Parts: sequence; C-alpha cells; structure tokens
Amino acid sequence: MSDTAVADTRRLNSKPQDLTDAYGPPSNFLEIDIFNPQTVGVGRARFTTYEVRMRTNLPIFKLKESCVRRRYSDFEWLKNELERDSKIVVPPLPGKALKRQLPFRGDEGIFEESFIEERRQGLEQFINKIAGHPLAQNERCLHMFLQEEAIDRNYVPGKVPVGHLNVFGKTSIQLFCSFLNQIFVCYY
Repeated sequence: MSDTAVADTRRLNSKPQDLTDAYGPPSNFLEIDIFNPQTVGVGRARFTTYEVRMRTNLPIFKLKESCVRRRYSDFEWLKNELERDSKIVVPPLPGKALKRQLPFRGDEGIFEESFIEERRQGLEQFINKIAGHPLAQNERCLHMFLQEEAIDRNYVPGKVPVGHLNVFGKTSIQLFCSFLNQIFVCYY
C-alpha cells in the first residue's frame, strides 16, 4: 500500500473543544414556544389564542425573533396550506374536541384550563416538527404564520425567495456552489 492511500484515509486534525465551543450559542438553531393562552370573546364568538414566539439564526428567516398571536384555526390553515403546496408529510394537529363543544355540559369544555394546556402542548409539538423540516422552512405560509402579525389568506403560495439571503454579497446558492468548487479543487 502506498503512502498516498494511507494519507487519504486519515482523520482530519481537529482542535480540542474549549468551554466557549461547548457552551457557546449553537451554530444553527430554531426555537419555537407556544405560551400565554388567552380566551377572548363571549358565547359562540369565544376562542383561545396562543402566543407563538420564534428565535433563530437560520438565514432563511428574515426576522431572527418574532412573537405573534394565533388561534387553533390559524394552525389548521397552516396545515392545509402545507398539505396543498409542499411535498412534505404534515403531522396531525391535536384533536378538534368536538364533544367538548356540545352545549349543556357541566364543565367549561374547550375553555377548561387542563384542555387548553393539553392543546398548547400539542400545538407546540406540531409547529416544531413542521418548522424543523428543511423543505417546510422554504414555504411562504410558514414564514407568514411565524413572523407576521396578520395572516393574509389571499397570499400567493410558493417558496421564500432565495435571493434575499445575502452573505457577503452572495446568495446561498452561490455560496454553496463556491463551497463545492473548493472541495473539487482540493481533491482533483
């Protein structure tokens, strides 16, 4: 076996991890919390809204922090939009709880604290699964849902334009191509 064959299979020399690397901010993160449920309205016009807080350093999102209020029907809208326009498998939402909405119940139904908390947890799992999917991160409906105060139900479905992801004057596609070129130059 020649020396070049052995050299090609050796591991790259890596620097030891220090405290800054171990406990510093992650290189890429996306955190979404659903919290602070509020029930508003009276009678049949009563509903619960939830605060949706997002923090990220992913370049695909134009805002690095956002906080919006959403109700269950907004989550249903997002699910329907993703199922219609994207190629991903969309996880289910927590149930609609139709039995809890029947009149003449002895309890608060869908406005009971334990039910609201259970739904909040289910909505948080739902949105984190979706937002963590790389293909869903390109969808306009997800960006609108997470970052805009009001959802424009008449929006034009599609992908988030890649051109706005400038880093040192280059789009992400240009950066990726230059990365590939560097790899090929090193090996050929």
